Amino acid sequence: MHNPVGAVYDSRRPPEPAYRHGSPITESNRIKLLLIGIALVFMLLVLVLPLVLVFVEAFRKGADVYFEAFQDRNAQQAIWLTLTVAAIAVPLNLVFGIAAAWCIAKYEFVGKSFLTTLIDLPFSVSPVVSGMVYVLLFGAQSVLSPWLKAWNIEIIFAVPGIVLATVFVTFPFIARELIPLMQVQGNTDEEAAISLGATGWQTFWRVTLPNIKWGLLYGVLLCNARAMGEFGAVSVVSGHIRGKTTTMPLDIEILYNEYNFAGAFAMASLLALLALVTLVFKTILEFRFGDELAGNRRH
Repeated sequence: MHNPVGAVYDSRRPPEPAYRHGSPITESNRIKLLLIGIALVFMLLVLVLPLVLVFVEAFRKGADVYFEAFQDRNAQQAIWLTLTVAAIAVPLNLVFGIAAAWCIAKYEFVGKSFLTTLIDLPFSVSPVVSGMVYVLLFGAQSVLSPWLKAWNIEIIFAVPGIVLATVFVTFPFIARELIPLMQVQGNTDEEAAISLGATGWQTFWRVTLPNIKWGLLYGVLLCNARAMGEFGAVSVVSGHIRGKTTTMPLDIEILYNEYNFAGAFAMASLLALLALVTLVFKTILEFRFGDELAGNRRH
């Protein structure tokens, strides 16, 4: 092999890649357009078209009928309960997610891998199964039932049961966003703050929290979207009591089964609109703080 004067050739050095600039992908433009077209058609058929049809069906009988559907007391209660449950479950998961991420990312201890696996458990367990677990724990035939009755505490077929089921199915979202981000950032900033005399709380509020704020907000948005749209676990523990324990997804099912299609699609459109608002905020975060949020997914 030709060796320029003064250059040292190392036979152990791997050959340089053939492509120094640009993408090494060599598919023709026709193949690229085909793949993009398949992805777009799939998204249009599976995501966009059903969403559009929800709003079309909601307004099929006119705007008057659409807005009249929300004048029903049961519909108003379902909306209020959905927002209330999300307002309780999300802050609880916020506290848990930060604590779990801090513990796993900043410390080494026995059982760390097991704890990480437990955090992912709701992703692998059916929501219906999680609802049944709470029925077994707090239902009329459970061991805790006599104590709950003695203190006049209602959990199953009441708001506390709905909150617990929602917390269970949503608690991985914030923790799973923060754990990789904190692991990438390491402990350097916290150690520097403590060496300069900062207390634990001062370090958390002035160093750790600002470093994770956008990833934290990203996880909160995902958690909130799942909390408002949860059906399976809430369906098991709620008892479907109209006007008391029905959230928006449950109310949609009831209205549809009663052939009240206008009311069902009106409620579905509102739930879809809330999801779209969450998606817009999520997209804005990814656009403006994409590099910082990308740290969540490096590992």
